[in-house]
Amino acid sequence: MATKRKTIMEVKGTIKLINETQTFDSGFTKREFVVTTPEEYPQDIKIEVVKDKCALLDTFKVGDVVDVAINLRGNEYNGKYYVNIQGWKINKADGATTPQPTAKEMMEESDPLPF
Repeated sequence: MATKRKTIMEVKGTIKLINETQTFDSGFTKREFVVTTPEEYPQDIKIEVVKDKCALLDTFKVGDVVDVAINLRGNEYNGKYYVNIQGWKINKADGATTPQPTAKEMMEESDPLPF
């Protein structure tokens, strides 16, 4: 008897963009975000979360380093084929911290000294 083995796919990288939740007339909701991978040639990967998973993004912000568990979803519509990357679990990457501003950036943001 053959056993089914589930392959877990992940995208690791830094959150570049988080969009607002979209609600459609049918009541369906989805939210898209972009993760930039840390490869030699970084890739911007658009991932969507749907329904109750939209709230997963509420605790994250641009610049967070994350691991996202994903499923690939494909469908055909009018003879054209589409692929969506659907996230279902998001965690901050182990040991990763949100990048802190450099001393120079902090100086540029603060008020100039009076002398």
